Amino acid sequence: MPEGLKGRSTRRHRVTAAMLGSIVLAGVVAVHVAGDSPQRDASPASGSRPVPVSEAHPLSAEEKTVLHAAEQVLLRDCMRRQGFKYQVTSENPLPEAREFPYVVDDLAWAAEHGYGSGLQRALEKIKENDPNQRYFRSLPPERRTAALTAANGPRPKGLTARSPDGMVLSRSDQGCQSEAERTLYGDLKGWFQTQVTVDSLPGLRHQRVRADRRFTTAVRKWSGCMHTAGHPYATPDNARAALTSSAPRQPAPSHQEVRLALAEARCAAESGFSKTIAGLDRHYEKELRRQYRTAVHTSAQLQLGALPRARKITAGKATHAGVAQRTPREAATPPKETP
Repeated sequence: MPEGLKGRSTRRHRVTAAMLGSIVLAGVVAVHVAGDSPQRDASPASGSRPVPVSEAHPLSAEEKTVLHAAEQVLLRDCMRRQGFKYQVTSENPLPEAREFPYVVDDLAWAAEHGYGSGLQRALEKIKENDPNQRYFRSLPPERRTAALTAANGPRPKGLTARSPDGMVLSRSDQGCQSEAERTLYGDLKGWFQTQVTVDSLPGLRHQRVRADRRFTTAVRKWSGCMHTAGHPYATPDNARAALTSSAPRQPAPSHQEVRLALAEARCAAESGFSKTIAGLDRHYEKELRRQYRTAVHTSAQLQLGALPRARKITAGKATHAGVAQRTPREAATPPKETP
């Protein structure tokens, strides 16, 4: 299916898994409301209640994989009912891809991947060969339009949410994407609002870390180390920009890329930059989770409540998401009826 709308991000050295075949948020309309102040918290839809900390827990990677697989199965089945093909896609087609929002600080990873340019090109290739993308491109124009409508609903209307920075996002409450989320989470409006909020938090955290004077001081120390090593860059951003502006596109990272990434990682450790940003990152993550605790805990509660349904949906189904067995936590969570 056609690609989803990609979210805004200020993250550096980001190597993300492409949303292969996903129709998530493909029908979203975003409008920034000028003059709005950032939200202190995003409340769930009416009828939901604030979730005490003791009731909700962060999901494990395995549990997130189960939810992803279930959503893919629901999308596939719904699109088939509408007369279209859809193949279940992997949650993470390139597990070795990493994200370094401030500085590359993993020596082993830098030695193998440099800044990740080879991985990024591999992801582009995977995306290019994605069967759902190829299928969508093969459809005649009128069928493409019908496929988009089946996936995303006729128009971006029915769901509205405001992000912490004042952006208002609207999406259809119809279509296969909304049907899949409604089946899994029940409260579609509450789910949409909490996810808009929660998905914004990493970007907000990175902004706050970079604005902290301790970050600025640590960058200066890192830069001094880089100058000594023969790489006169004031910031990690400058180092990456200088490399990417001149580096040729090739399947594997160049010797120059690996050498610079290794110097960046060594200086991150030797200057104390890694330690500083790790502490700042934890600090602002906790601060934001407290500030937006209603959305954070409501999101976790909705996901935990969806796990029994997700396991039933994926049981015996052929997926590529590696669905695991029930966890002790889920065994203690009573199943809820699908609305």
